[in-house]
Amino acid sequence: MIAILLGITVSVLCLYFLLKELQRPAGYPPGPQWLPIVGNTPQIRRMTAQNGGLLINVFNQLSDRYRSSVIGLKLGQERFVVGLAYEDVKEILSSDVFLGRPDNFFLRLRTMGTRLGVTCTDGTFWNEQRSFVTRYLRRAGYGQEAMHVQIQAELAELLSVLGNRSGEPLWPSSILSISVINVLWTFVTGERVPREDDRLVRLLNLLQERSKAFDMAGGTLNQLPWIRFLAPDWSGYNLLRRFNVELNEFFATTITQHHRNFSEEKATDDLIYAYIKEMRDRRDDPESTSFSNLQLTMVILDMFIAGGQTTSSTLDLAFMMMILRPDVQQLVHEEIDTQLAPEASPHYGDRTKVPYVEAVLLEVQRFFSIVSLDGPRRTLEDCTLGGYRIPKDTTVLMGLRNVHMDPGHWGDPEVFRPERFLDGQRNIVNTERLMPFGLGKRRCLGETLARSCLFTFFVGVMRQFCLCRDPQAEGDEMAPSMVLKPGITLSPKPYHVVFQPRSTAVDETY
Repeated sequence: MIAILLGITVSVLCLYFLLKELQRPAGYPPGPQWLPIVGNTPQIRRMTAQNGGLLINVFNQLSDRYRSSVIGLKLGQERFVVGLAYEDVKEILSSDVFLGRPDNFFLRLRTMGTRLGVTCTDGTFWNEQRSFVTRYLRRAGYGQEAMHVQIQAELAELLSVLGNRSGEPLWPSSILSISVINVLWTFVTGERVPREDDRLVRLLNLLQERSKAFDMAGGTLNQLPWIRFLAPDWSGYNLLRRFNVELNEFFATTITQHHRNFSEEKATDDLIYAYIKEMRDRRDDPESTSFSNLQLTMVILDMFIAGGQTTSSTLDLAFMMMILRPDVQQLVHEEIDTQLAPEASPHYGDRTKVPYVEAVLLEVQRFFSIVSLDGPRRTLEDCTLGGYRIPKDTTVLMGLRNVHMDPGHWGDPEVFRPERFLDGQRNIVNTERLMPFGLGKRRCLGETLARSCLFTFFVGVMRQFCLCRDPQAEGDEMAPSMVLKPGITLSPKPYHVVFQPRSTAVDETY
């Protein structure tokens, strides 16, 4: 009798659990029915594979199927909502209720088992850390002349490298990435690393591996974390652990050296010295524990993940468009030649003199949308989005690519047309729906640095070189492709281009 009652009790509890697992919250956005425990994960993974690894395409298919710009899912045990229309994305980016970050397996693993840094945190801790980084950047000349001089110095070295290899087929990213990462490295550590130093190459390889292995939803590893015990390599678990160990070792040496050499006079020299001073100033306050060596490591990692690869990928795509659209390249050359002093190093302040060049860079960011999905955010309380009820602690993603490719606003979004950002007087216009750096309180801290790098490097290279196709690359794997590689951020496939000095280039370039 006891066994029968126990069996009935277990059956009832299992049935209750099953019903709770299958139940959608009241007023939740439309989407496919999910399964117990795994949610929609198997379906979304299958659809992602069918769409070349592009998660944004999966969400767009679901949007069409359920006739809604807001989609509700459950991935593993985590509720996910995706906003795809401009109104949805703007509300998520601008409203305080969406300021949180998920506290899930992937973000914990990303921060070495903690919940530290700036990118992956929220609340009072996030406010304090973000405020410190903002104050330091301002004191260090961020957005001011010191920053522009540093970028110009890196440009000079980049031009020297390209000049020595002129006429040789190159993949631009193999040269550009080191220049961009060195700008960040100098801000963080106070000194640049010689191009031949393999530390930069190793750091870039680590960042690229990580980006390609996951998507903005964290991949299967985040949704089914137990999969790491069955398939640690396939799930990316071993990759992230190796990434954490190598990155920690990578930055720990530099942090230790800064501790050893610290003095009050050096506190404004770079980010690490400034952070060490803050740690020392707070060490007598037992309640102030948010500043630590591990937190410093996470802040540095956030800066490199956010700024290194996205900026170099955008530049890589801009140069690729110069060989795919020689008409655009010709107009860029003509404006630079007529509007900028030939001997002066390019400066971000020059952008108002060359509006067509600025429009080209804006169009590259719109057209490719390498951050096709932004987020993830976490709702801090029950709220609504697009008329649907979103429960507290729901993870929210935003379809930036949808905003940038909306035919209702852009008219011909599938056409690469820089002129869409110019009015009749050649002023920059129509940028309110271009948001590669986000909006609101979580707007990218490195936006000014990224924009200055993009402009200075692009103008500096285009003033000295014509970019030509490599005739031997036509039809092979090194030919330029408009199809980007999937990952947390999208990136161009490797391609070859020839940097031909303009003093020797022939008219046939165009």
